[in-house]
Amino acid sequence: MDTTGLNVVLDVGIDVAGETVREALKAEGFGVLTEIDIESTLRARLGDGEADEVGPTRILGACNPVLAHRALMTQRDVAMLLPCNVVLREVDGRTEISIADPGDMVAMAGDALVDVATDARARLERVVTALRG
Repeated sequence: MDTTGLNVVLDVGIDVAGETVREALKAEGFGVLTEIDIESTLRARLGDGEADEVGPTRILGACNPVLAHRALMTQRDVAMLLPCNVVLREVDGRTEISIADPGDMVAMAGDALVDVATDARARLERVVTALRG
């Protein structure tokens, strides 16, 4: 896994990992607003070959309503970066989890969102720590 953001690998398949991630997010005040099954979407639109190349991949759109409200009250255009994406990708029976760094919101609004991004990152770091066990 060579991404930026917050990362962890779980020694379980994507279905079990998905439930584990949801519970860890919930413990930090995040809910999952959206779920995109990339593999199924590609299979439906492009066929089996392309979907097989990607493998089991899901994107969860996680949102903490309190943090989202704080961010939106500071800079309405930050809505383009919401919710926080959590990507699950199964490789060889293990699931790689990558969470977008909320600090990226700061690039849009400058220093006005530093506190919100810092709070969100701390919560998501605790999610990753919980997933590591």
